[in-house]
Amino acid sequence: MHALIINGSPRTKKLSNTDKILNKFTAGMKEAGSTFELYEVSDRKSWETMRQSFCRNENILIAIPLFVECIPGLLMEFLETLEPELAAWREKETDPKPKKLAFILQSGFAEGVQLRCGEAYLMRLAKSLGCEYFGTLVKGNNFGIRLVESEEQDKVTVPYQEMGRIYAEEGNFDSEACKKFTGPEVFPAPVRVLVGLIFKTVAKRGFVRAAKAWGCTKPLNDRPYAK
Repeated sequence: MHALIINGSPRTKKLSNTDKILNKFTAGMKEAGSTFELYEVSDRKSWETMRQSFCRNENILIAIPLFVECIPGLLMEFLETLEPELAAWREKETDPKPKKLAFILQSGFAEGVQLRCGEAYLMRLAKSLGCEYFGTLVKGNNFGIRLVESEEQDKVTVPYQEMGRIYAEEGNFDSEACKKFTGPEVFPAPVRVLVGLIFKTVAKRGFVRAAKAWGCTKPLNDRPYAK
């Protein structure tokens, strides 16, 4: 199997959680004997090459961070530029076969239910691009990947390696293993209360430390436009 993989994050490679996920995912693909082309939508200079690769490849995977229930605008801008190239490709092909389009949808929120709206949209997006929908790998709790040391980072990203192997072997995310990978759909009430307390205490202190490390001089609850 050979696939085109697009990192749909607007962040540069260095700052992209999705990039760290794809590092492990593609390692799993390699273990299964598959090959791939990997591009970053944040690199506008590569868009023309990405469009050509989209037309050339049968298997396409787009990895997407979900930002407050929305697909990144930069990815949508790129996809809007695809139509002329795809139309030209279909005109040249005597029997153009629908492309197999799958997605990785990841977010900071840990509950699967937080990503289902985005997943439903991706099913429609595949159809609007003239592709066959081959599933979405849904997983949350990825917010802090780039903020922690490598050992802590591996706890979150290494499981994607097995998912990459499954995708390489099956070409989709329809298996039970992929469905279970999402984790809890909704946390039980006691867990939700505990998570709320953690965000108000431990996590909040962590955010403050990270902000200072990035050079922020204003408090996190500052509202400059309200003044």
